[in-house]
Amino acid sequence: MQNNDQILEAIEHYLGQIGYPEEPGRLYAPISYSLTMTGKRLRPMLLMLTCGIFSDQPQAAMPAAAAVEVFHNFTLLHDDIMDNAAMRRGNPSVFAKWGQNVAILSGDAMLISAYRLLSEYPPQVLPQILARFNTMAIEVCEDNNTIWISKPGSRFRSRSIST
Repeated sequence: MQNNDQILEAIEHYLGQIGYPEEPGRLYAPISYSLTMTGKRLRPMLLMLTCGIFSDQPQAAMPAAAAVEVFHNFTLLHDDIMDNAAMRRGNPSVFAKWGQNVAILSGDAMLISAYRLLSEYPPQVLPQILARFNTMAIEVCEDNNTIWISKPGSRFRSRSIST
């Protein structure tokens, strides 16, 4: 069994091997930038640890762990636009560095990338994985939708667990 540091190292290695194309650079450079920012990787770590409880092959969960992390970072790109945030994890946000349109399109490409990672699973388990992932994804959207409160002339926002 791997310890937490080894699992985190494996997650970082796997994310680094995803290999986004170099062109168009304005689409893919923000994705690489976003994924290389220092983060806790809490979501993929929890997924890997949970798989290790129920399986003697926790590495089989790595594509799902990477998909969850890529999806999480996609939500952060869009969240920075919604918040008009200049900084993310102590660095300029993708929104601040490349602009709103690039942040939207790069985020969208990250969502597609998450699904590509999930498509690595065998056809016999893929429907269950996609069903759970889709439920999680729509719950994040529903959560972000309910935290915005609009009033004429002002906007208030409470923090979401998705950010």
